[in-house]
Amino acid sequence: MLWLRKRRRNRIRSRPFPAAWVHFLEKNVPYYRLLPEEDKKELQGHVLVFLEEKHFEGCGGLELTDEIRVTVAAQACILLLHREAGYYPRLDSILLYPGAYVARGHEELWPGQLVETDQVRLGESWKAGLLVLSWDHVRRSASSPMESHNIVLHEFAHQLDLEDGLPNGAPLLPDRSSVRTWARVLGEDYRRLRRDVWRGRETLLDQYGATDPAEFFAVVTECFFQKPLEMKAHHPRLYEVLKSFYRQDPAELVERQEALS
Repeated sequence: MLWLRKRRRNRIRSRPFPAAWVHFLEKNVPYYRLLPEEDKKELQGHVLVFLEEKHFEGCGGLELTDEIRVTVAAQACILLLHREAGYYPRLDSILLYPGAYVARGHEELWPGQLVETDQVRLGESWKAGLLVLSWDHVRRSASSPMESHNIVLHEFAHQLDLEDGLPNGAPLLPDRSSVRTWARVLGEDYRRLRRDVWRGRETLLDQYGATDPAEFFAVVTECFFQKPLEMKAHHPRLYEVLKSFYRQDPAELVERQEALS
């Protein structure tokens, strides 16, 4: 029952957060260092619930550690701050490889003709309760915090997108007005990115976002948290829509830190 789950999660969130885990967050999750203390506590509580409910598995010889699990969980839970946290209800397990891994995929040689191929991947998010990550690329986000790419944010944005069962670039939104605004603003910026890619222009947003609306949502989520000042300057309406959805203002956090430096 929902009330039992809520009570259990509240109990988990109230547990002490291990000091060693705080060290992992400060070292490996740059966004955590920007947060005010109240938000840090909220994120820690989400991490405790996430680790209680999700199964982690090391693949390709990777030995799982608390550092790996906490680092992934914290970045995933950044997307849940200040929102009614459902903890990715369609997700059961996170598989981690030491680095890039090879997976079987399909390539369309011509319309209607698919062939199986080996594809090198850094991460992927499945409908069937699985999410796969490269630990090497998870760590890279910590060493280069201002890079636009963050594999954990990207793949967990896909999980938000999948909550209604449709990978269409539109997560669950609170009302029809939000749906209309989302469709208009993200639709316009998606078409703009596709035009820029076709014309060979340099873009702030990762050009992989031009693949389809689902990849566009994942890419703009990365940019919102990784390069908020640049997104706010170059895509102000898009920034405001994501700010409303995520109920966070990363640009303000960065500006506050810069003012204190």
